[in-house]
Amino acid sequence: MKREFTAVFKKQGKWVVAWIEELPGANTQGRTKKEARANLQEALALILEERARRSKQEAPVEREKIRINVHEMVVA
Repeated sequence: MKREFTAVFKKQGKWVVAWIEELPGANTQGRTKKEARANLQEALALILEERARRSKQEAPVEREKIRINVHEMVVA
C-alpha cells in the first residue's frame, strides 16, 4: 500500500527540524535536510508499524477503507 504524507522542514540554528503535517508526533531533526528526511522516513515507518501492531491487539472491530477529499481553506 502506498501512502503519501507532507513533510515539513524548518531550519533552526545548526539543525533542520522536520515533521509530518498529517501525523502528530512524527517529528525529528538532522544536521542537513537530507539527514532530517531520512530520519523522518524512519520515524514515520516506526509509527505506522506500531499503530498497525496495536490495532491488531484490540478487540475485534469492523474496519473499512474510506477516501476523503481535503480542500484548502483560505482565510481572508
